Amino acid sequence: MEKNKKRSDCPLSNSLDVFGDKWSLLIIRDLMFFKKCTYKDFLNSAEGIATNILASRLKGLEENGIIEKSAHPDSKAKILYRLTSKGVDLLPIIMEIYVWSDKYLTMPEDIKEMIKEAKKDKDKFLRQLMEELKIRMM
Repeated sequence: MEKNKKRSDCPLSNSLDVFGDKWSLLIIRDLMFFKKCTYKDFLNSAEGIATNILASRLKGLEENGIIEKSAHPDSKAKILYRLTSKGVDLLPIIMEIYVWSDKYLTMPEDIKEMIKEAKKDKDKFLRQLMEELKIRMM
């Protein structure tokens, strides 16, 4: 996930190098939908990421401008992570994965409801959620 490493000129290949492994996508998901923002928050996600993998993925996402970190207001020992504008712009892609998953996979009712809402007016849903994410960036 190094910033300057390219396997080819293919846009899909290059994009996957930035955010395409499962752990990076789950970190992005946690930031977008579950308001997780600390190392411990990500570590406590249901998928059970190992600490070395988490540290590596956070570093890679930061190096690629998808996330940024800042000091935690309540603790000098903690760091806050948040999506950058570049990271927020991944929302439509993530939502399309959710829509695809709804069609082919089993999922919890609360997520099915969110997808159902998104399908009613996808553009409006994405605009609202992107605005919320941008507010969290401040």
